[in-house]
Amino acid sequence: MVATPGHGAAESAAALDEAAGTLMNVWARAHNAHDVPIPAAQLRALFVVERGPVNISSLATELGALVSSASRLCDRLETGGFLLRDPGRDRREVTVRLTAEGQALLDRLQVRRHEELARVLATMSSPARAALLWGLAQFHEAATASPDEKSVTSFSLRA
Repeated sequence: MVATPGHGAAESAAALDEAAGTLMNVWARAHNAHDVPIPAAQLRALFVVERGPVNISSLATELGALVSSASRLCDRLETGGFLLRDPGRDRREVTVRLTAEGQALLDRLQVRRHEELARVLATMSSPARAALLWGLAQFHEAATASPDEKSVTSFSLRA
């Protein structure tokens, strides 16, 4: 059932919560494979850095961690060959970026996620897939639009 705004939103939220949990489990299967060489916390850091070089303080904020914890996490990722540290203009600011190996790991995981999602989507009817994607686009728009934004925004799923 699709609820209209203000009618059945609580029931829709509960259904969405359950579906989102299932989606997260399908998505995460790619990350929990035996050949993924790093734990989930380090993987989350790589996803943040994938968007572009970031300083340790900003990374800590994104991860909800202390700067010292984020720095130690980066130490481990750098030792593993997944991150590089670049000194900033002043010695206190260090920027981290992905290495080719770090990007290759994320690319491999993206392929696996797509395979997992495609496997599930293939069991759905074409109208159900279309409805799902339409609903997700509407959800994305509602969740990311500023309160005063009236125009329709484009939608693309982040890989």
